[in-house]
Amino acid sequence: MGLSMSAGYNALRESAAWVDVSPRTKIRIQGPDAARLLHALTTNHILELEPGQGCYAFFLDAQGHILADAAILRRQEDFWLDAEPEVRNLLLAHLDRYIIADDVTPEDVTDRWVAIAVEGPRAAEVLAMLGAPAPARPWAHADWDGAPVARLDLSGVQGYVVYIPPERREILIRELEQAGAMAASPEDARLVRMEQGKPRYGEDIRERDLPQETQVLYAVHFSKGCYLGQEIVERLRSRGRVKRMLVRLEIETQIPPPPGTPCGGGQITSAVFSPALGKVAALAYVEASLAAPHAVLEVAGLPARVLPPYRPDA
Repeated sequence: MGLSMSAGYNALRESAAWVDVSPRTKIRIQGPDAARLLHALTTNHILELEPGQGCYAFFLDAQGHILADAAILRRQEDFWLDAEPEVRNLLLAHLDRYIIADDVTPEDVTDRWVAIAVEGPRAAEVLAMLGAPAPARPWAHADWDGAPVARLDLSGVQGYVVYIPPERREILIRELEQAGAMAASPEDARLVRMEQGKPRYGEDIRERDLPQETQVLYAVHFSKGCYLGQEIVERLRSRGRVKRMLVRLEIETQIPPPPGTPCGGGQITSAVFSPALGKVAALAYVEASLAAPHAVLEVAGLPARVLPPYRPDA
């Protein structure tokens, strides 16, 4: 059983494509205490960010479980959070819960901005043809005639997100296509993300998971000051091990196993057939002792090879 490769899928892998990612949660946070509050609620170092910089971070509960993840962009006058659609209400409620005497105002701007991802090896070239900035560092961002452009690799390949008012959407898409970017679907983007082994909150990272279990350690600053859930993160760090870990797999089959399929003492969280690889790309939680790259596991009687975890391209 195979899948044909769509033009959008090929463009994401080989040239440049655009994907409408407007449903993603977008929260603007302003006020003199905004940096301090975000620093106290997330796993990464917010206080050291300068305008134009950003980071990726987890929001934890007091037991260290991951409530949400977000790209956090430090702008001149405020912060901008970009997160998965599913955490919109939860994240707003979480922020509100911990604003006590702080001078901070979170604002849900999800429906006021269209978000267009431009991704692929030629993404920066396409933006340059439009006169748009293409920040080099992950989570860096710059202004383009009032529209923020951020380096967010949503599919795990080099990518950017352009945030624009809805009335500019059709103009931007036309310009992107004239510059050589092809339309890609969310399904195309998910397939490429899975090939890259990039986990997604709500699918591979869940509310019951702990940061070290995910192997997404670029979300955690281990020497920053106190933050919600830090005690658990530090306890795991000092002990040096967790019982299970999220790993990237290639499975020798063309039929993706469903989520929950047993694997290495754990289970599959997501899987797709990759036309480019000719096999299944998957993510799974397995026993930590089996999580080393190049280890060979078994999924439904088929060999599955552990690959190195995804890391953002600096």
